Amino acid sequence: MKRIGFTFALAFVACAAQAQLPPGPKVTITMATQPGPGLPQFSKVDVPMLREDVPKKSGGRVEIKLASWPEMSLNGPEVIRLVRSGQVDIGAAPLATVSGDVPFLDAVDLAGLNPTIDVARKVAAAIVPLANKELERTGTRIIAVYPFPAQVFFCKTPVKSLADLKGKKVRTHGGSLNDLMSAIGAQPVAIGFPEVYSALDKGVADCAITGTSSGNGAKWYEVTNSLYTLPVGWAIAGYFVNINWLSKLDPAVREFLLATMRQVEEAQWALGREATSDGIACNSGNASSCKIGTLVSAKPMSVSQPTDADRETVRKLLSEKVLPAWVQRCGARCGDVFNEHIAPIAGVKYEK
Repeated sequence: MKRIGFTFALAFVACAAQAQLPPGPKVTITMATQPGPGLPQFSKVDVPMLREDVPKKSGGRVEIKLASWPEMSLNGPEVIRLVRSGQVDIGAAPLATVSGDVPFLDAVDLAGLNPTIDVARKVAAAIVPLANKELERTGTRIIAVYPFPAQVFFCKTPVKSLADLKGKKVRTHGGSLNDLMSAIGAQPVAIGFPEVYSALDKGVADCAITGTSSGNGAKWYEVTNSLYTLPVGWAIAGYFVNINWLSKLDPAVREFLLATMRQVEEAQWALGREATSDGIACNSGNASSCKIGTLVSAKPMSVSQPTDADRETVRKLLSEKVLPAWVQRCGARCGDVFNEHIAPIAGVKYEK
């Protein structure tokens, strides 16, 4: 299902066969997913597939109590801790956002590592089993992994190259993005997604990195006017589950849930692929190509395409700055794991 459109993917998984649940007590599952309710990952996948479809497909036996981060006053980094403590059964967040608790998680989407969504999915498939071993000590595991759209630059003033970011305060959402921004002379500032709009509006940040359609869903076009579409990542994210809670579920309910999350994963990957170009179109006022997000017609953003020189710079800094800094945070063993599992896919090796 890698190359089919999002609409078809959603229709396909909606019609996919589900094992009929036997009679039993009702199960309510609490989930905290996605940085904002306006993001398509929430409104077009989580809401219809989890909140709406699960009760129908389970014959009323399973109910999903679903909320986005702002609805639970979350900023993102605390998601694993929330799941671990049992305050929610399942939480979703970009792996880089929660890598402060488990540094290894940053490996899946180091800044500049994944130039395309296809490479990103291959790296994710290789890393998630290893990440789950690391997550065991937190009492959690990933049951589905997915991308956001290409992570690009939303800025308050025109930006047409990495050189234009020098000296600017750039909102980031992970350690490796901090390393990349520092390497080009920008000032990285860590701001939770729900607070970025205000930070841009008040000048706390000059630019902010997020997905093309994520910024659209959060209405960043109201507080920025320039979009530099150099992809520096995909904010690869996971749905994290409390292992103890999952193990205690009725086996039939557990399999129903895991099968549902596999379908959600497929829909999210299809959305991530389509939403990248859609976000650019919507933010720039291109009505004919804006199908998923909100069309910005009053004050459309200017769009600058990435230069080949900047692509090469990001790749060079990945090898020289980003990767060594991550290994320093994660430990020498992580460099060996990277070379064994990621380097053959990404074509970049950690040099000791």
